[in-house]
Amino acid sequence: MSNLIYILNGPNLNLLGQREPEIYGAETLADVEAACAEVAQGFGLGIELMQSNHEGRLVDWIQDARGAAAGIIINPGAFTHTSVAILDALNAYEGPVLEVHVSNVHRREPFRHKSYVSLRADGVIAGFGTEGYALAMRRMGSLLA
Repeated sequence: MSNLIYILNGPNLNLLGQREPEIYGAETLADVEAACAEVAQGFGLGIELMQSNHEGRLVDWIQDARGAAAGIIINPGAFTHTSVAILDALNAYEGPVLEVHVSNVHRREPFRHKSYVSLRADGVIAGFGTEGYALAMRRMGSLLA
């Protein structure tokens, strides 16, 4: 079995550290990758962090994970609330899936309270800033141990 974890990020997450820092903080996606790599190493796992602003690219990566990744950590960004295509791709994936949100989506606009991804996710972490990714990686390590 693969020891690789896909960390997938949706639209605008390439702007972490620049976009609305009062909501999303000052850390960048590179900071997230470094923190996750450190946690993953402790579990003997590898990571592949990817980001796209395009829904179809995320679907492609989820499909690729079927033969390549032991687990998926996903922050689908705005696609959380709109993408049945991402949900369908995740439903075709047999490994563990953890959903991450930097902000607490339940304290934000009502449209952000609905997550299609949560219908498939084995766990959801929201509102812990970018630290949520490292928390998800710890949980993934425990699930795969």
